[in-house]
Amino acid sequence: MRQPTIIKEILHVFNHLHQDLRLLLETLLIIVGGVILGLLLKYIIGKTLRIYNRQGRNAIINSVITRYNQPTRYFFPLLVVAILMPLVPLPPKPFEFVRRILEISLTISFSWMLIMTVYVLEDYIRSHYAITKADNIRERRVLTQLQFIKRMLVLVIIFFTVALVLMSFATVRKIGTGLITSAGIASVIIGFAAQRSIANLLAGMQLAFSQPIRVDDVLVLEGEWGRVEEITFTYVVIGIWDQRRLIVPLNYFIEKPFQNWTRSTAQLLGAVMIYTDYTLPVEEVRQALKRIVADHPLWDKRVCVLQVTDSKERTMELRALVSARNSSEAFDLRCIVREELIKFIQDKYPACLPKTRSELVGNNNFKIIPPDVAAAGSA
Repeated sequence: MRQPTIIKEILHVFNHLHQDLRLLLETLLIIVGGVILGLLLKYIIGKTLRIYNRQGRNAIINSVITRYNQPTRYFFPLLVVAILMPLVPLPPKPFEFVRRILEISLTISFSWMLIMTVYVLEDYIRSHYAITKADNIRERRVLTQLQFIKRMLVLVIIFFTVALVLMSFATVRKIGTGLITSAGIASVIIGFAAQRSIANLLAGMQLAFSQPIRVDDVLVLEGEWGRVEEITFTYVVIGIWDQRRLIVPLNYFIEKPFQNWTRSTAQLLGAVMIYTDYTLPVEEVRQALKRIVADHPLWDKRVCVLQVTDSKERTMELRALVSARNSSEAFDLRCIVREELIKFIQDKYPACLPKTRSELVGNNNFKIIPPDVAAAGSA
């Protein structure tokens, strides 16, 4: 009687293992099939978009293809598997475990898709506001606000994703309920601990919407000349003309003065100072300046003036004032004007370069005569 009982037990165990193995294989088959279907769906959608945009001229479709390539590789398979989950023949506890893992993964991949959607919208707006044009103040204003709003949206998406993942666990929900009752005290403590970060966040919002600075603005601060490359939550990156990077905290632009050469317009005046002898004919130099800038592509034809701005003890100060479309062109134009004016004086009036007059007075002693005194004596 004992032997048949053992055989029945062994057969029962083998039958149970066979059922478990069958359930496991069916589950794996459904999951693998769902992954394959999801990848196939991702391939079909991507291929359709590429065929539709064969010439590659549609900026928004190019952005969608590029931005969604990675997240859809996970989102579509997880989505299809989630749809097929009711077909999975697992016992309640294993089924609940697999469902919870799938739910968390799908939530994370969907938030990744939402973040990429924000980037696609950014690309779309950037394609309509080209910052490369000469007069780009409106574009820089929009892109500065866009940069801040994009970071805020990404931060909000990440925050809610983490919250949803944590709240999917019953124990965390219970802890969260207890924490909410002490949220007032916690917010005060966090506020004191993170007041610098909060101040930077508020400063970032103020900079984004009041806009004392914008992306690609030309600034002079801390004795450096550069362009605004990036505005983050805590600092601003300034690209210095010699390819260095100056990192400045946001509060700097709220609390300290600085020069913004492109605040209301990119147009700028460039001044060139020339020091010559009093005998130089100013009108001839003025006409030479007009000839220098007349057909030059860097001059925007607004301002071209030469004036005597000072008379020093030994030299006369001339200021050539010329205008250009932006600060970079103004700097190059100043260099060209300075070089050409010096060349003109050297070629036409070499005797009018700065000099020191001396008079030989008995016993071979020299006496320095200021130019204004000498000019009065000659008159």
